[in-house]
Amino acid sequence: MRWRPRGGFGFGKELLTAPFHAHGIGAIILAPVNLAMNIIEWLVKPISLAMRLFGNMYGGELVFMLIAGLMSGWVTFLPGVIANAAWGIFHILIILLQAFIFMILTVVYIAGAREGH
Repeated sequence: MRWRPRGGFGFGKELLTAPFHAHGIGAIILAPVNLAMNIIEWLVKPISLAMRLFGNMYGGELVFMLIAGLMSGWVTFLPGVIANAAWGIFHILIILLQAFIFMILTVVYIAGAREGH
């Protein structure tokens, strides 16, 4: 299906008719429900992405601090440095993977917004 610009009228119509595509009096009855669901969808997508990114980054930093706390004595200083360096490298790789995943999710959301229903 080819994307076509909808303009203000098309966008407003989509807000009031999607996801329940009713006709006639049913469209008028379902318009407030459709509008509420579309507003919720528009608000939830960026919030859910932000919460997921924050949770993943916070979890990584928490594990980093736990490893540092476990290896904090004088006897375990060198193993602690090695373990923290290994975890730091692993954490950098995870951050790159997270950036890639969130880039893909953003592209999927934008592609979904451009699709005609």
